[in-house]
Amino acid sequence: MKAMEPGAHQPTAASRLFGEGPLARVTAPVYSLLILNLLLLATTAPALVPLVALDRDPSNAPLAVACALPVAPALSATLYALRHRGRDLTELHPAAAFWRGYRMNAVGVLRLWVPYLAVMALIAENLTHFRAAGVPAWWKAALVVIAVVATLWMLNALLITSLFAFRPIDVVRLAAYFLGRTRAVTVGNLGVLIAAAVVVKIGSEAVLALFAVLFAAALLRVCAPMADQVEKDFTA
Repeated sequence: MKAMEPGAHQPTAASRLFGEGPLARVTAPVYSLLILNLLLLATTAPALVPLVALDRDPSNAPLAVACALPVAPALSATLYALRHRGRDLTELHPAAAFWRGYRMNAVGVLRLWVPYLAVMALIAENLTHFRAAGVPAWWKAALVVIAVVATLWMLNALLITSLFAFRPIDVVRLAAYFLGRTRAVTVGNLGVLIAAAVVVKIGSEAVLALFAVLFAAALLRVCAPMADQVEKDFTA
């Protein structure tokens, strides 16, 4: 252990106790969630504003998908910050952790997020012109299934990229592998997606954005077994 330099601050019993009481255990996570939600809103605002302004018309589905471009880097940074947040009031640096995660993960996340959005835009275009194209009903159902599976895969990939340093091709493989390996995680992620869809259906995308950090926290909690398995089996 590295010795402290002469004159360095020696923590007293009072300072050690500060931030460890019952009130601190309640206020620390609330503070972190509030700060992270503000940062999440700020970094997704360029997409959120036009998305909320769009009419809920099927023809706008591809445009809505395009507006989601800034979402993944912001969500990745939020997951990183939540994973590394302090446990008491003396260790709270949520903003610093958010920006560190944003810088570390943005490029890696976008390498997967952009192709995913392209696939979603193509599926949305097909579904919105379903009748005009005259394709059979089973094809519509197949597209919906593909979209759901692709989104569940993307959630796995997003979490793995946010918490670990793997090559994009390895993230692709691991995200697909864990769809079947950790079925409880897959079902839990599906529940998070359904809850988010219900919020948007009843309220709007703006309502979902106001509580986005809670969905990120739920995603991190649901994916904890997968994250632990990745760390155990695929990291040194």
